[in-house]
Amino acid sequence: MPQIFHPSMNTISRLSIFGFVFILILIGFIGWALARSPYQTGQGVVRPQPIPFSHEHHVGDLGIDCRFCHDTVETHASAGMPSTEVCLNCHSVLFRDSPILAQVHESQRNGTPIMWTRVHDLADYVYFHHGVHINAGIGCTSCHGKIDEMPLAYRAETLHMEWCLDCHRNPEQHVRPRDAVFDPHWVNTEAKEIDPELLLKAHDLQSRTQCSYCHR
Repeated sequence: MPQIFHPSMNTISRLSIFGFVFILILIGFIGWALARSPYQTGQGVVRPQPIPFSHEHHVGDLGIDCRFCHDTVETHASAGMPSTEVCLNCHSVLFRDSPILAQVHESQRNGTPIMWTRVHDLADYVYFHHGVHINAGIGCTSCHGKIDEMPLAYRAETLHMEWCLDCHRNPEQHVRPRDAVFDPHWVNTEAKEIDPELLLKAHDLQSRTQCSYCHR
């Protein structure tokens, strides 16, 4: 029986199969990389705000406590965003005529809130409660990064599920005394000699990975 295909077709068919498998792996890798890229997660990307509020200046230089602007962080799911009145507690006197603060004064005149851009925005199917984490001794910087060094706020972490689970499985790496929760400079150094296991017991904190904690 005469040969239909040239012997070189064996090589071509093998190359085609291997090439197809390689392309599938490459597509999967590109999808994985995109899902973890700043383009998708927003990690490290500065979000423009209607007023260029500097955490570096207000928190780092002036030492203003997080709760001054985010006044529901200890009791509510949402930490709360600063209202016009909160801004004017200081800026009705300080730098009141600065062009940067024009929208604050316009907000007061018109009775319209300042429309801040959310930096940390979880998916709708994820439930997160600031108060629970704060009262469990988890410091702000564990999630928000070195906020006192950010001229403009950006997302320090990916907020991926695997990142959340890493903390939920091993909370001892982030737990601190309750009076240090809002301290952006706090580090459990050898000089402090605070045993994380004792902190876990003091806060009645344990590994929690049940789905219903975050997906309700």
